Amino acid sequence: MAHPAQKNAAYLPDVAEHDVTVKYYGKASHAAAYPWEGINALDAAVLAYNNMSVLRQQMKPTWRVHGIIKNGGVKPNIIPSYTELEFYLRAPSLKDLAILTERAENCFRAAALATKCKVEIKGGRHDYYNVLQNKSLENSYIENGKELGMEFTTDNYFLNGSSGSTDFGNVTYVVPGIHPYFYIGTDTLNHTELYTTAAGSQEAQFYTLRAAKALAMTALDVVFKPDLLGKVREDFRQIKLKEEGHFTEEDKESGTEATCAKF
Repeated sequence: MAHPAQKNAAYLPDVAEHDVTVKYYGKASHAAAYPWEGINALDAAVLAYNNMSVLRQQMKPTWRVHGIIKNGGVKPNIIPSYTELEFYLRAPSLKDLAILTERAENCFRAAALATKCKVEIKGGRHDYYNVLQNKSLENSYIENGKELGMEFTTDNYFLNGSSGSTDFGNVTYVVPGIHPYFYIGTDTLNHTELYTTAAGSQEAQFYTLRAAKALAMTALDVVFKPDLLGKVREDFRQIKLKEEGHFTEEDKESGTEATCAKF
């Protein structure tokens, strides 16, 4: 799988990610006549948001938290009885993600305790795993890309900086895979209006098709070059050993761990 970016790169450190929705339940009351009768769920949401901001001071440089208040009340003269926040938590590994998640949930619960609200913390249905690197597949992709005229960046900041998250990471825990990034003719940043426009341009279609050809050529290499397949399998085995212990209990029960070991 490939993703558009500002430069061509066979690998960027896509990180593990956990979605969390936080709901606070308070008690409505007239904000002017008798505010003391209310339990302010918006206060809980604001405290939770600020708690997460304070947590950033003690986070590792590679950790990320970002969120929004989706529901902050109905009218200014009514003490909000319900609020809702949504946060994304990211870390380079599943092990770090578990630590970050625990700390974030403590921040959410602390806000409920301070305001006497009830809190409901619900994680996403599935976490996104970090993408496991397979250098043998990457090298094949780079060779094929160069044959098609692709130039791969050597910018260390771009190659080692923070990236996004993808469910393709989950795939790389089960079978070997690569998730390269490809240039589409612009240096504007992803998830902006300018990048949206650039992605729809005719120029971008050329670069996208070229990246797709490089992926297809790499797949053919795996099929027709037994030595490469052996190296890909060994890379996968080594990276799985390095990541050993990062499986969740759910993964173990579903057999994901056994599948990875068997491959």
